[in-house]
Amino acid sequence: MEINGIILLNKEKGISSNKLVNKVKYLLGANKAGHLGTLDVLAEGLLPITLGKGTKLFNYYLNKRKQYITTFKFGYTTDTLDLEGEKTYYNDIKLYKKDIIKVIPNFIGKMKQVPPIYSAKKIAGKKAYSLARKSQIKENDLTAKEIEIYNISLLKCLGKNTFQFLVDCSSGTYIRSLCRDMANKLNTFGVMLNIIRTKCGDFKIENSYSLEEISKGKFEIINLDSLFSYDSINLEEDSNKLLNGQTIKINHCDGIYKCFHNDVFIGLIEIINKTAKLKLRLI
Repeated sequence: MEINGIILLNKEKGISSNKLVNKVKYLLGANKAGHLGTLDVLAEGLLPITLGKGTKLFNYYLNKRKQYITTFKFGYTTDTLDLEGEKTYYNDIKLYKKDIIKVIPNFIGKMKQVPPIYSAKKIAGKKAYSLARKSQIKENDLTAKEIEIYNISLLKCLGKNTFQFLVDCSSGTYIRSLCRDMANKLNTFGVMLNIIRTKCGDFKIENSYSLEEISKGKFEIINLDSLFSYDSINLEEDSNKLLNGQTIKINHCDGIYKCFHNDVFIGLIEIINKTAKLKLRLI
């Protein structure tokens, strides 16, 4: 039986997202599997894994906002901006909570952000981290991208120059780059000590499962139709036209609907002026 849906994995650090996707795919015997936004090897937290027809949701969820708990240490940095790299720069500085609170407003809202050189960003078709390892690129070779940070909360001070934050941001935001840029504003250097993703769109870490729990069968798969709160329409005919990219006439109010064919969920349709077209195909 084909498995379709989403399972929320609580990723452990030290393993890549792709390896975990393959492990879950194997454990569940799924035909296909993917994810809704990768996490770095050293990152932890929420990794939504798509199964079967759920893999078609990647583009739909691509721009959903994210939330992270992260710890920054100021006073030194590494070439990767996290603990995986080699120390590069440092200075003697003593920072207090009031210093951090003062600069936080500079990083709320839309802004241009330069990704870390050790990232999966593509340059001339090659991943930046591959070029960085060969010393073939520098930070200014990367193009800044517009991101948005909705809120940054300073949670606590964990020691000298070490602070924990809650960051609510747009997809595509690099928290390591935020650490670098915040340090620059504080006239020092910074390194990200850890990061935990707590939200991805509407998905929350408290509803996720560890790999061990999944291996023991202690999990639930989210059905695809339950992801959407729209009203439903069940078609007995004309679904093939929709699936072939055609529009159909339908006597419903304008809006987006969950569309079923003989009680099988085929995706989302959008109706404008009694004319429906397929907005998201899940079959």
